[in-house]
Amino acid sequence: MARRPGIFPTFFLSGFECSTFLWGNNVRRNLVAETRHDLHAAEDYRILSSLGIAVAREGIPWPMVDRGGCCDFSSIDPFIEAMNASSVIPIWDLCHYGYPDELDPFSDAFVSRFAAYCRAAAEYVLPKVRGPHFFTPINEITFFSFCAGEWGWAAPYRCSRDDRMRLRLALCRAAIAGVKAIREVDSDARMVHVDPLVRVVAPRDRPDQVEAAHHETMVDTFLSWDIISGREHPEFGGSPEILDIVGANAYSFGQMEYRERGPHAPLPPGDERIAPLCDMLDMVWQRYRRPMIIGETSGLFDGRASWLRDVMGESLAAVRRGMDLQGICLFPGVDMPDWHTGAWVKNGICDLVEENGDLKRVPNQEYVDELRRWQKELNRVTRLDEDPFSDPVELQDVIDAAHRLDMQPDKDWH
Repeated sequence: MARRPGIFPTFFLSGFECSTFLWGNNVRRNLVAETRHDLHAAEDYRILSSLGIAVAREGIPWPMVDRGGCCDFSSIDPFIEAMNASSVIPIWDLCHYGYPDELDPFSDAFVSRFAAYCRAAAEYVLPKVRGPHFFTPINEITFFSFCAGEWGWAAPYRCSRDDRMRLRLALCRAAIAGVKAIREVDSDARMVHVDPLVRVVAPRDRPDQVEAAHHETMVDTFLSWDIISGREHPEFGGSPEILDIVGANAYSFGQMEYRERGPHAPLPPGDERIAPLCDMLDMVWQRYRRPMIIGETSGLFDGRASWLRDVMGESLAAVRRGMDLQGICLFPGVDMPDWHTGAWVKNGICDLVEENGDLKRVPNQEYVDELRRWQKELNRVTRLDEDPFSDPVELQDVIDAAHRLDMQPDKDWH
């Protein structure tokens, strides 16, 4: 019996890019199809199983299964079959930037329609996938609000800070309603609310922007989680139980220099204003005292292995400090295209190589080797057995490793 059982069957998680937004040219994107995950689901899940990963973030494409309020979920059956065959359980992303064409996200109808869809999705997947059951109602509410509410990249194509705030409030209302609808189907369902972990600093020559940068770091970064947890806008019905598990995404470009218009500029390597990831995670922990995962993280190109090494050092420093870190999601499992250019990002566990009209999965060996090193260091499995759910993950092994390795926060973690 585990001395400190984890929430998930493995400490390392993964997932697949599943955005379904209406992009700038008003064309519906489907990243699952663009990466051929729809055609390679069985292979993709066998890869995760061979890597000792028993949990994956997987999308249900709301705009493609919901036609006028009537849902047909049969399109996700191949993914469910692939998961079950490889003993991998999903964290279902129910809205990954996409919603049905006819819906106005600022309307009350959006909230009620999303709740009905969430209830229907839970009713469909629960009998087909072994438990426990995990859901992310709306992925990255804060980033979604920026890219679709202020920058105009995706529907609803708004371009003002006021609209960004309105969109965030609307998405939070919908997420809370979605959680309640899911738990009418399964009162034990767990929620993972994923948003970027962000730090913004003022340009060195713009002391007048210090306050705005501080506001984005200390207020904007947390507002969606605050609302879902009931700390802000309690009239929406949020609570700590609805927040449940906090998924904090950690990327190098999450530490930025403030810009008045458009996305902020990522801090370059070696910038003295970079903060240790451990300290950023600690802000989340002190604010909510809820179980946490790193909801997404990855390096780029040849830096993937070194990025994982640094993230693991910071994560174990966080565990050593007493934070309840339940897992790290190496995202994505297979590469993804840049939304703007279409070029491969080179951030997956596997690269995608065009071959005979298909996309061949090619593991990044240095990244895999680094994962293996940490699995052994933490006494984690390196390949799933026939029943990875027979015993809960032993988090005490992770805690013991954090103390044995004496991990300390390091601002040069990028």
